[in-house]
Amino acid sequence: MYEFKLPDLGEGIHEGEVLKWYVAEGGPIAEDAPLCDIETDKAAVTIPSPKGGRVVALNGKPGAIVKTGQVIAVIDDGSATAKGEPLKPPSEGVAPAGAPDEPARRGEPVTGPRRAEATAPTAEQRTTSSLTLVAAAPATRRIARELGVDINLVTATGKGGRVTADDVKNFAAQGKSAPVGAVAVAPTAAQTAAPAAATQQPQSATAFQKIPFLDIEPLPDFAQWGQVTREPLRSIRRRVAHRMVTSMILVPHVAHMDEADVTLLEAFRKREQQHHQGQPGGHLTLLPFVIKAVTAGLRATPAFNASLDPFVEEIVYKQYFNIGLAVDTGRGLIVPVVKGTDHKSIMQISAEIERLALAARDGKSDVEDLRGGTFTITNIGPLGGTALIPAINYPEVAILGMGRVQEKPVVRDGQIVIRKLLPLTLAFDHRIADGADAARFVSELVRQLSDPNLLLLES
Repeated sequence: MYEFKLPDLGEGIHEGEVLKWYVAEGGPIAEDAPLCDIETDKAAVTIPSPKGGRVVALNGKPGAIVKTGQVIAVIDDGSATAKGEPLKPPSEGVAPAGAPDEPARRGEPVTGPRRAEATAPTAEQRTTSSLTLVAAAPATRRIARELGVDINLVTATGKGGRVTADDVKNFAAQGKSAPVGAVAVAPTAAQTAAPAAATQQPQSATAFQKIPFLDIEPLPDFAQWGQVTREPLRSIRRRVAHRMVTSMILVPHVAHMDEADVTLLEAFRKREQQHHQGQPGGHLTLLPFVIKAVTAGLRATPAFNASLDPFVEEIVYKQYFNIGLAVDTGRGLIVPVVKGTDHKSIMQISAEIERLALAARDGKSDVEDLRGGTFTITNIGPLGGTALIPAINYPEVAILGMGRVQEKPVVRDGQIVIRKLLPLTLAFDHRIADGADAARFVSELVRQLSDPNLLLLES
């Protein structure tokens, strides 16, 4: 019997909601065939079955919340169990739909890869928890199975301590493959060691769990005044709530506002949109131009392309430019990321925006498309509104809000003329940047957006 536990679905993801099962209890399933759809706070993903055989048990009906490391399926793969020993039920339960999280888990800080316990696990523990000892994508685990590699023995080189496909292949090339079903041993010291700062994070984080004068009172019974309905806060909407509370409580927000005269840029955009109809990126909007201008601004003002590590009191400056885009979906706000905007043309950025936005609205975003952002842009222009003060997408340090382009009378060379103005609001973390930095950053955006020739020349 094989107990399949929900694998690591990506950095910062600890749970998901069961959307759909592709199999039924008692039915057959092939190795790598779709087992279920799980919606995380970032995207919906299809989980393949790591084993072929007969499905003995499925844990969690559609709508149930399951956590990483919990048993979600038991598969009879033909492997023998101990003589006379009955099949054990899943070692961890599945929270029913709408059930609250354990209090200890709700505020648990994310400190990177899980560390092994101080004492070595027993043989039974090693065989039933192999999926939770290391962080690795399902595809990487499949490669390990095909090569006969015990993934727990592989030294991780990926970001955040993740085992990559190359790590597995290199391990296998060294002739260290283990027979399938071999008992795993405890990770080495190098695998379990974490930086001193990471090990201190849980203790340091407790300082943020008590905020003076912050007392959250229970809600009144709204039903006493009329009929109400209740809906569990799940998946993406729940993640948005957590991130926004973290951002607004932890980060001292400051906003700088200005307007960019995009009269010439709008005329240029419309001409190019006609020339590129039907081509990738042909639905040309103002957003790709703004992304290019933002990228140039981040080069000139690195503080807005950074993050502040409060546990070691260091500023992390990123030497790459990945711009996140807030996309409104029926399930909540999703922020897909356009990677490497300093190396992409405006048409390439436009095509990438179209791809990412479509996938987000269809609930088919790849997890990698939602990670690695360094700066975020939110655009309410298509929906209306003259301006906004956005909340920073923590742990980034700044976000740009775009309003609706409007024709307004302005004074140019002593004459009143009608120009198209784009409202811009930069919300930023005052711990890292000052008002003068924000003024210079936004002034650079305004300068480039006001002249398409300058924007194209300097980008």
